[in-house]
Amino acid sequence: MEKTIKKERFYAHSINKVWNAISDQEAISIWFIKADFKAEPGYEYTFTRDATTISGKVIEATPVHTLIYTWTVNGTETITTVKWYLKEENNGTLLTIEHTGIENYPEGMMQKMFDSFAGGWDSCIDELEKHLKKQYEKESI
Repeated sequence: MEKTIKKERFYAHSINKVWNAISDQEAISIWFIKADFKAEPGYEYTFTRDATTISGKVIEATPVHTLIYTWTVNGTETITTVKWYLKEENNGTLLTIEHTGIENYPEGMMQKMFDSFAGGWDSCIDELEKHLKKQYEKESI
C-alpha cells in the first residue's frame, strides 16, 4: 500500500492569493470545509462538515510557502499529517499537497481511509481552483 498521498496543481494566480485561500479561516470555509483555523504554529483547529469533524494542530506556517498540520478524523485515534507547499512558477503558483501517516490507521481501515483521502484531495484542489477563479475573475477582465 502507498503511504503518501501527493497531489500537485498549477494555479494561474499569485502565491499570495493561493496562500490566503489555504490559510484564511473565512476562505477555507467557503471553498473547502467550515473552519476554525489560524495559520499559526500551535493553533488547535477544527474543520466541520455534516457529522464529520477533523481536528489537529498547526505544526508549521511559513507564509507564503509552507503550511503543515496534523489531521485526526473524529471517531478515530489516528493522527496523520497534511502538508501544503506553494512555489511561484510561470506567473502563477504550483501547489503540492502531501498527506502522510495513513499507514497508522488500523489494518482494516488503512486502504479505505487512503482511498477516501485521495478522492477528497482531488475534489479539494478542484474546488480551490473554482474558488480562485471566482474570487479573482474580475481582476483578469
